Amino acid sequence: MVQVVLEDSGENIRDRITSILRQQRAFFGTGKTREIEFRLERLKRLRHVIKDQQEAILAAVQADLNKPAVEAYISEIGFVVTEINYAIKHLRAWAKPKSVAVPLEQLPAKAQVYAEPLGVVLIIAPWNYPVHLTLLPLVGAIAAGNCALIKPSELAPASSRLIANLIQTVFESSYIAVVEGDVEVSQAILDEKFDHIFFTGSTAIGKIVMQAAARHLTPVTLELGGKNPCIVDAEVHLEHAAKRIVWGKFINAGQTCVAPDYLLVDRRIKPALISAIKTAIREFYGEYPAESPDYAHIINLKQFTRLQELLRTSNVVMGGETIADRKYIAPSVVDQVSWDDQAMQDEIFGPILLVLEYDKLEEAIAQINARPKPLALYLFSKNLQWQQRVLQQISSGGVCINDTVLHMVPSTLPFGGVGNSGMGSYHGKAGFDTFSHKRSVLSKPFWLDLPWRYPPYAGKLEFLKRLMG
Repeated sequence: MVQVVLEDSGENIRDRITSILRQQRAFFGTGKTREIEFRLERLKRLRHVIKDQQEAILAAVQADLNKPAVEAYISEIGFVVTEINYAIKHLRAWAKPKSVAVPLEQLPAKAQVYAEPLGVVLIIAPWNYPVHLTLLPLVGAIAAGNCALIKPSELAPASSRLIANLIQTVFESSYIAVVEGDVEVSQAILDEKFDHIFFTGSTAIGKIVMQAAARHLTPVTLELGGKNPCIVDAEVHLEHAAKRIVWGKFINAGQTCVAPDYLLVDRRIKPALISAIKTAIREFYGEYPAESPDYAHIINLKQFTRLQELLRTSNVVMGGETIADRKYIAPSVVDQVSWDDQAMQDEIFGPILLVLEYDKLEEAIAQINARPKPLALYLFSKNLQWQQRVLQQISSGGVCINDTVLHMVPSTLPFGGVGNSGMGSYHGKAGFDTFSHKRSVLSKPFWLDLPWRYPPYAGKLEFLKRLMG
């Protein structure tokens, strides 16, 4: 295992990264990763070490984010193990060549599509779900038969160190390797050529990654973010809606790419909904959330200061308390928000829920469509016509109706963004496909060779017109 440390010179960092990639390309060239049994065995190894290191994983994310054990187990351990189990169960079927039809003029012929490994891939992970968002794409990369270089986020140092140790325990660095470090290390990595880059993070950094990939014509998957709208119609179960909104917004202290960023509430029920949201917050975290064992903290002082400034200039109707030395920001609700407010210009990515209102659904739809396409779209409504109208008229990465966040859980549903919220998808079969090349293969026998395509062409045009429609 090779880990790059911050004290290394820039030249030494680059040399080490180049060496790792040279070894991985040599290992990929042996053909071992193409073997289905090899992939299955490596997935089982990964599953075993995750289960074996559960307490260490919980401790690492608690150190980085003060993440409650239940939240950490569900998102950082359970979710990943479920994904591995799903891949193990379906890998043989995914990898099997798929026969497809051929047109009449191609007969006799056989056409198949093969899922071919890409080679050496790069996975750049974020800090907010540091284990989950590192290992989940790795599952797809391993299942598809690739080697991988992993760059965890330096902003979650305990989790980064744990990931490096975990990967070192089960994989040789010529197959899967972890490189730790800061921006300088990331830049050195991006100067290298990969067969695919999978990046999870902000839209701004996603643009930098895509620019670097373009220099080598490297394909990318970008899992980004955005301001996820949550439309709340008058026809809802208020208590259930409030609880589901509060849960989705304030898990991980709002540091979730698919968290509801702002509410668009039917004016007639806004006071009642805000009241129900306040009740749900108290029920979940008590009168003093700073003392709650079930509430995470902000990742660092830079993010804390940014969020604190947003609160300072907002009409806070609940929460608003901050404790700098603990990087604590209370679950907060902000009312009387306008579309031009500073809080509406960028993704919140913190425990601040903005509340806007609308009179007519078409107004809400028009306002959302006037902005970049979000990663997630939420609608709370019993009205089936409203549900279909929102689905048809608003584009987003994914949609959850009458709940939040949970649309990203099933391995059967591809997860990804659209427009500014990202490109490409993963989870389950989608993850396998992301790290595979769909290779078309046409095979013909020698026993029949019709002369219609060969010169001389005289007298063949009318026949070909009829044959090819």
